[in-house]
Order: sequence, then structure tokens, then C-alpha cells
Amino acid sequence: MKIDISIYRGYMNDKELTISGHVFKSWAPSQYSIEKRAIKHGLSILKMFTIKPMPNETVILHFQDQTVSTKTLDDGYFNFKIPFNKNLESGWHACTIQCDIGKFNIISNGEILKPHTGRYGIISDIDDTFLVSHSANFFKKLYVLLTQNIDNRKVFDDVPKHYQALSKAGQTNEDSYNSFFYVSSSEWNLYSFIVAIANKYHLPKAVLKLKKIKAGLGDFLFTGSGSHDHKFEKIKEIISFYPELDYVLLGDDSQRDPFLYERICKVFPKNIKTIYIRQTRKKPKEKVREVLQNIGSMGVDYLYFEDSSKAIAHSKEIGLMDV
Repeated sequence: MKIDISIYRGYMNDKELTISGHVFKSWAPSQYSIEKRAIKHGLSILKMFTIKPMPNETVILHFQDQTVSTKTLDDGYFNFKIPFNKNLESGWHACTIQCDIGKFNIISNGEILKPHTGRYGIISDIDDTFLVSHSANFFKKLYVLLTQNIDNRKVFDDVPKHYQALSKAGQTNEDSYNSFFYVSSSEWNLYSFIVAIANKYHLPKAVLKLKKIKAGLGDFLFTGSGSHDHKFEKIKEIISFYPELDYVLLGDDSQRDPFLYERICKVFPKNIKTIYIRQTRKKPKEKVREVLQNIGSMGVDYLYFEDSSKAIAHSKEIGLMDV
């Protein structure tokens, strides 16, 4: 029997920490290669969606001087949310997650972010915001996912430059950076693939917030689809966790990002600094223009753009980037 654990990057404030993951009665999705070519790559992706999560298994978090246990939910998911007020330096801190099942004693390493002091938090969508994915076209989206390995997947031009600059916005210490969060309708199955893409293109290291894991080929056909309300809830969680920050939200017009971000502005009228929406077709969408104009009427800067070079120019204009 194979037993495996996936751990997702956690984060903390001055009172609490949170970190999550999954336990599997199979290899974790991260165990399948994303470097194979042609049909072998497609098979690896399919295997990421044929995992077997394990419910009601005990998992133990070891972090600093704390040891805390909980149990997995019905889909094998665990989430530690525990009080923590120890004074730690800013940056990423190592932890371990342990799971004992019969004769198996599985230990995996994780990381928890203590943000640097700063003014901004950056929340970005993934598909068609920085990663070329063709989300609006069901068949093209699946074709790209199944046929293009990590060597062939692309991000939009100038995205790394823009994101790295946003990471340093308002920071005066060379070693400090703003916290990044990637929030997507992609499922946890694709976590390791997204992390690898971000690493390849030198995007800021981020906490990821993804959608409920899928465990069958039937579910795979609908990857990234369905309701996007979970993105709204995840963004609310982040802003509520760090209410002292001003936020930059980045998304695109292929799905529901502009409308979700409008709702966020209404719930958090003092927290949103700027919204960037990428135009994914040749012409802008009138409904997106309208909702962005409404966002602007609430005192939030926004830009509906085709090329990231225009977003960079806008960030310089409003003081988010050095000229």
C-alpha cells in the first residue's frame, strides 16, 4: 500500500497560524512527472486526478515548540488553524507533518510564511492572468493541459517583471518583500505543477489557495470549472487575516474575476488599492468595463489591459513601482 502526504504552504500573523494538505492512499499528485513529453505528459496529468484521499486519518503538526494533531476530512484534506503568538523573524519557517498509518510512519516537510512588515498584499489569479491557459475555451484548455509539459507552458510577457516589482512595492529593506497569494479555480491536484511554473519563471514565492481536490477521471473533465465562489471566500480569508494591508488584485476577463473583485471591494472598502484585469480576447468586454467603472466609483484604481507592459506603466504612475 502506498501512503503519501501533500503539504501546502502555510502562513501566520501575530496571533494564529494556518497550514493545510492532503493524505493519500496512493502517490500524491506531486509524485507524477511534469517533464515528460507528448502522451506521457498527458498520462501524468491524468494520474494526478486518479488519487485516493484518506478520510479520518490522524496527522500531527510539529512547528517550533508546538505539537498539534487533527484528523483529515472526508476528502483527505487537513487544515491546522491554531493560536500562535511566538515572536518569529519574517520569512519562511520550516515545519513537519507526520501521519502514522499501521506500519507506515510518513513525515513530510512544509513551510509557513511570517510576512515582512509592509503596506501591500498581492493576490493573483493564475490561469490567463499570468499563465497562458485558454480557460474560456473548454477543449483548448484541456488540450494545453494534457499536451504541454512544464517546458512548453508559457506565462505572459513582462509578468515576472511586474510581479517582482509588486513584491518590492513600498519596501525599503533590500531583504524584505510583500506577501503574494495565488488564488485559483484550479484544484489542489495541480499544486505542484503551479509551483513549478512559478519557480521556472521566477515569480514571487506565494501561498496558494486552490479548489477542492478531485479524485477521478470523470471529475478531471471539469477541472477549473463550476462555481468560482470559493475564490471569493479564499480572498476574504486572506484580507481578514491581514486587515492592516492594502491589496493589489490581479485577474482576467475569461471567467468571473472582475465580478468577484467588485464584491471584494464592497466588503472591504478600505483595503483594495488597485485591480488589474487582463483582456484575453481581441476586444474588451463591455460588461467588464462597466463593473470596473463601478469599482472606480468606490475609489479603487483599476486597469483593463492587454499587455503587462501597460500594467507596469500604470503601477509606476500610481507609485507601486519605482520609475
